[in-house]
Amino acid sequence: MSTKVWRATGEYKKRRRTYRFNIEMIADKKPHVQERVLSELGSRHRVKRREITIAEIEEIKPEELTNLELRRLLGVESEV
Repeated sequence: MSTKVWRATGEYKKRRRTYRFNIEMIADKKPHVQERVLSELGSRHRVKRREITIAEIEEIKPEELTNLELRRLLGVESEV
């Protein structure tokens, strides 16, 4: 099974404010992306899973990545 590049967008609520997020990652399946997004936001921002709303999870091409670390990992961006 080959790994794919995914982009998850959504929002979470914390202290009466709404924050938007846009996370790119490499995973095999859509449920893996959902679990990892919930896990990362929960640990990084101390947000409960029920307060996180994932609006969209889409598969993207490696050329569409905005995360420089992932671009270099996949060989799309070469180091100068």
